[in-house]
Amino acid sequence: MATLKRVFMYVFLSGAAAISIFPFLWMIISSTNRSVDVTQGRLLPGSALGENLSKAFEQIDILQALMNSAQISVITTLLALLISSLAGYGFEIFRSRAKDIVFSILLLSMMIPFAALMVPLYRMFGSISQTVPFIGIDTISSVILPTMVTAFLIFFFRQSTKMFPKDMLEAGRIDGLTELGVFFRIYVPTMRTTYAAAAIITFMASWNNYLWPLVVLQSPEKRTIPLLISNLGSSYSPDYGVIMTVILIATLPTAIVFFLMQKHFVAGMTGSVK
Repeated sequence: MATLKRVFMYVFLSGAAAISIFPFLWMIISSTNRSVDVTQGRLLPGSALGENLSKAFEQIDILQALMNSAQISVITTLLALLISSLAGYGFEIFRSRAKDIVFSILLLSMMIPFAALMVPLYRMFGSISQTVPFIGIDTISSVILPTMVTAFLIFFFRQSTKMFPKDMLEAGRIDGLTELGVFFRIYVPTMRTTYAAAAIITFMASWNNYLWPLVVLQSPEKRTIPLLISNLGSSYSPDYGVIMTVILIATLPTAIVFFLMQKHFVAGMTGSVK
């Protein structure tokens, strides 16, 4: 009975893995085929990868879009980790009734869909453009500022801080460290798995962000890679081989970041502190 149960489990997991992997496999195969082969559902690798790459780099400025996405994602991730971890640390270590009320209100903000905030945000950045142009409409800053801190990340760091050994904080304070010294020299190194998990979540969300950059970025040279892919797909006669090739290129950075930090990501999501 135990053997039959194990066989069923492996068959089920293998089927789930195949279903999960198939879209990525189809994307890779499609990037090697011509557009007509993709539309016909060809599932065998072709020989048009070089041609698709050549067309992609000739038709659009992929490198500029990748640089824009990388700049936005890296800056957003670094700022999000710093600010959200400081907030989560403060909410948990210096608890009070007033802070708990503020934290509850912060969690309620997660219930508001971002689409409902776009018009107020756009009007706010539009008014800022007249006085502070470098953080107004059609700037990298206008993409970063609304997304660099989220209630989810603050909640994530606060929950992870619950399992942080408080004796280490007291030891640091006894040794004469300031509160910022305790945070940067004790808390940050100890919580590296939590930071790794938060970094992957934030980087992937920022890299794949489409709606807000579509609204706020108006210059073609400032478009991110999701906007570039959207433009390719909305043309009158889209070349699906080229589109799949560009999607494959756009997927590589997030895949590399995830696989490099996969071990820390799992540990961080399970809440382990080392």
